[in-house]
Amino acid sequence: MGVPGLSSFVEEHGSFFTELRVRDTKLVIDGSSLYHQLCFASAADFRRGGDYGPLAAAVGEFFGSLRACRVAPFVLLDGGRGADDRKLPTLKGRAAERLRAAHGLSRGEGGCLVPLLTREAFVQALGRLGVPFLQCFAEADREIAGLANLWGCPVLSLDSDFCVFDLAAGYCPLSHFQWRSVRPGEGAPGCYIPARCFSLEKFCGHFSLLNKRLLPLFAVVKGNDYIDLAALEVFFSKVRLPGGCGAGKGGKHARLQGLLHWLSQFAEPAEAVDSLLKYLKKHQREEIRELLCTSMEDYTPSDVSLEDFFQNGRYECEAARKADIPQWVLDALAKGKLAPFISDALILRSTFLHVQVENMQRPSAHTTALPIRQVIYGLLLKVSQNTEAASPSKQTSELPVVCEFDRLQKTLKKTFVQAASLPTDFCDDHFPLDKLIEVPMSCRQMLLLETLGVKMNLLESIPSHLQLPVAVTYHWICCSEPKVKLPQLKALLLMIVSGELHRITNDPDPTAVCAEDDTIAYDEFLKWKEKKLQNKDFDLDAAHSFCQWQCCLQMGLYLNQLLCTPLSEPDLSRLYSGTLVHRLYQELKSAPSVENLFSSSPKMTLLYQVLLKTVTSTVSPEFFQKPASCKKKKASNNKKKKTTQCAIPEAQRLCNVNRFASLAVDD
Repeated sequence: MGVPGLSSFVEEHGSFFTELRVRDTKLVIDGSSLYHQLCFASAADFRRGGDYGPLAAAVGEFFGSLRACRVAPFVLLDGGRGADDRKLPTLKGRAAERLRAAHGLSRGEGGCLVPLLTREAFVQALGRLGVPFLQCFAEADREIAGLANLWGCPVLSLDSDFCVFDLAAGYCPLSHFQWRSVRPGEGAPGCYIPARCFSLEKFCGHFSLLNKRLLPLFAVVKGNDYIDLAALEVFFSKVRLPGGCGAGKGGKHARLQGLLHWLSQFAEPAEAVDSLLKYLKKHQREEIRELLCTSMEDYTPSDVSLEDFFQNGRYECEAARKADIPQWVLDALAKGKLAPFISDALILRSTFLHVQVENMQRPSAHTTALPIRQVIYGLLLKVSQNTEAASPSKQTSELPVVCEFDRLQKTLKKTFVQAASLPTDFCDDHFPLDKLIEVPMSCRQMLLLETLGVKMNLLESIPSHLQLPVAVTYHWICCSEPKVKLPQLKALLLMIVSGELHRITNDPDPTAVCAEDDTIAYDEFLKWKEKKLQNKDFDLDAAHSFCQWQCCLQMGLYLNQLLCTPLSEPDLSRLYSGTLVHRLYQELKSAPSVENLFSSSPKMTLLYQVLLKTVTSTVSPEFFQKPASCKKKKASNNKKKKTTQCAIPEAQRLCNVNRFASLAVDD
């Protein structure tokens, strides 16, 4: 994020910082930077799909430190890509980097990769802790700067763009925010968090008293997330940068320092722009001038009244008004009750599907969740079954299409996906998107469950907060390719039970008493986790299968949110642990007795049995059996296919909806 090379340059020059004791203040926090930082700090293994429990614990500890120092946090998160989609080239580049990182991790190389549901787990943690937060309509930087200047408080982030903004109380990099080392303080002021604050004045003073109003031009010319002008290479090839900072001189930050020294000779941005344009071809100058001036506005703090949102819950910005989105959708987006994926699909008809550490030789793990995404697209773009029935020969042209960026093996590709046609109850004039919240809950729940291929009576014996994960698991079993193995399913369900056991033993209902056998079972589980795992091999095919489950869960969550949560939303911090599910799978293959891991607790044993019976009750007895020969396997597969279609015809119908028109993104 930010201006390439600026963060490392600033870090190498410690003189640009001032020491700060953070206490008794408001603090505006860049939520995207924070959850990335906490994720990387709390994760021990990036290969197995994430451990959301440690992330949630780190979030709690972080805000606990702030509370101890009487710091009032306000978190702002990036939203969607925005109607202009100016960051699309940058986002493609990041997706390609993520794909390379995932491939490296799948081969046993080092690296970091943010797990798929990290953002959702972070938002849930903020909600549980009661931390005020806002999900902006698009990029959050300008609104972060505007709110911090309104309140005269610092910005906490890890984005070098905040070295460019003119911030009243400065920018504190997360890398220098020692929240784990709260100091006691002296006298009345009390404890504080040691931090360092970037000084714009010291930075500009280092470059011959550079006018700070020239810094936005510096960021744009150097290149940021919004602009990377190849035409400006002509400028760099011709201009004589001061201080011996030309090509090949001055070290890795030569261009950065040379540009800042060059800009220091000008009093105002307009004068510098005029001088820069003289190095370009005449026919390019006015177009480049307009682009430079527009891009420099990205460093003007926003005047959106965010204080009104934190006081009254109303978020209004010009971009949101222009987008012509229903008010309830805007409100849900602002409160984090809908993901940016939803606004991108609705406004741009374009989405990014983030890669995980999966088998790159197989189709993307997101393919398993395609039927769920198509229903989401159908709801957002209003597709009726009447349209499909009335003109079957025109389906391709009439059904809305969404462009998905996903991987094809080790390459980022874009694929055009048709939205699913929906029951007319959801698409006629009575229930357009702006009135979706008025659809009876029973109808919304029915659409959710039909999409996942289950009926409500199947879930009645399941605790309400686990009904969505169980329905998602059923969809996963029926739509995954290759087929889910029984030890994988059992490992997943045992992992879910372990989360329940953790919940009732660590955060018990104050009106209920935790049974002694539950405590014993939890202690035994902790001892089992401490034992050294005999087989530490990484099973890539199992990882791929669990990635498919997370993809289904993510889209199940999004569809549930869009339908205004007809099912309870599960706590991700207790639902998924990649490290644990992989270990359980490895041990179940060699020691089936691990299935009795929670035998000391009758309640947990029963829960596991109910989960397993519910998920497997409508597939054939042969579904998980390993055939003795290829011939038998083929026959068994045909039989299973027929059985599954009989059990859940709608889920199978959706699973077989075709995608089409794959195109390389770098065409």
